[in-house]
Amino acid sequence: MMMTPAQLIAFEDRVAATFNAGRIRAPVHLYSGNEEQMIEVFQDVAPQDWVFCSWRSHYQCLLKGVPEDEVFAEIMAGRSISLCFPEHRVYSSAIVGGVLPIAVGTAMAIQRSGENARVHCFMGEMTAETGIAHESMKYARNHQLPIRFIVEDNGKSVCTDTREAWNQSTLSFEGRRDDHVHYYRYETRYPHAGAGQRVQF
Repeated sequence: MMMTPAQLIAFEDRVAATFNAGRIRAPVHLYSGNEEQMIEVFQDVAPQDWVFCSWRSHYQCLLKGVPEDEVFAEIMAGRSISLCFPEHRVYSSAIVGGVLPIAVGTAMAIQRSGENARVHCFMGEMTAETGIAHESMKYARNHQLPIRFIVEDNGKSVCTDTREAWNQSTLSFEGRRDDHVHYYRYETRYPHAGAGQRVQF
């Protein structure tokens, strides 16, 4: 059964409280304000599909079916920014754009094998403006690979406004919703990293 917005929020609040209490000794990146959008995205994610994420991936893991206790244990172990659950086909990396070529390669393997599966690759709006993102999307579109890129726009690239950085009022994929790119915008109550009470890198 799909988690509810309230359940997702409660999980992140638990992580935030634990982090602010000094019990998590590694960076965390929290979601907030996009629960409805994420649930909508996961309406189109099947159990056999792959999900690739960046350093902010708690919601993806939970919505893909990873038990809450398992996700929380990995966060407590300091792996919040690189959560990987191969048995659930979830893979994340803290490297900017690092999952993109892996996601495209996975989609190529699915296409060649004829497996009934898709890839869903999440990225932030700043990553979506990088060369590796544009190349990955172009290759996937031109080869009609079974992959969907989800661009999540919270207006932050670490502590930099993405639109100001590129001096453009509209981002490359803003408003795009097609077979290969799904864009959505949201506002978060959390900073880029941490939960607002401890010094961050």
